[in-house]
Amino acid sequence: MPYPPPSRIPSGPRRRTLLATAAGAALLVGCSSGSGDSDGGTTGGSPSLTERARARAARDSEGLVGRYDAVLAAHPVLAELLGPLRAAAVRHVEAFGGGTPGPSGTPGPDEGAATPSQTPGAGKAASPSAGASAPVPADEKDALAELAAAERALADRRAEALLGVPGELARLLASVAAAGAAHAYLLTEGTK
Repeated sequence: MPYPPPSRIPSGPRRRTLLATAAGAALLVGCSSGSGDSDGGTTGGSPSLTERARARAARDSEGLVGRYDAVLAAHPVLAELLGPLRAAAVRHVEAFGGGTPGPSGTPGPDEGAATPSQTPGAGKAASPSAGASAPVPADEKDALAELAAAERALADRRAEALLGVPGELARLLASVAAAGAAHAYLLTEGTK
């Protein structure tokens, strides 16, 4: 009696596994902090360091929202896929205390005033906001791949940055980095 052929198992993690892992990582980081982890405490940096890290994270998220808007303007057919991911990026801007971009990427009432005063603390590394004005690829798959690369790079930078900030901001950065990694995965799957 012949054996049935083995079932084809897709390569890479499944969406549920990835999202569960990202959520678990965020919970582990949230549970691993000791006492005295307030932003003004002495457990990891001055308040000015915390404020600069929060402002940079908000600017990076604003730039990512701008990149989503550019891709959506060039490829409106991707709205169903990109809409929820863009909405999450807007929530990240708000979580870091940045201005709220409007539906078309126009600045909210407090975004214009907050951003210029925060630029002196910015690092020299390229951020998604620098790529927001870059041309969008004409091919939808290339545009999605570019967005995935931006999400992945930002998630990596945030994962590195969380080591140098105190408790609550570190947990927020870890959570948003995990969400960015999940977005990169979903965008990569969207190109298939």
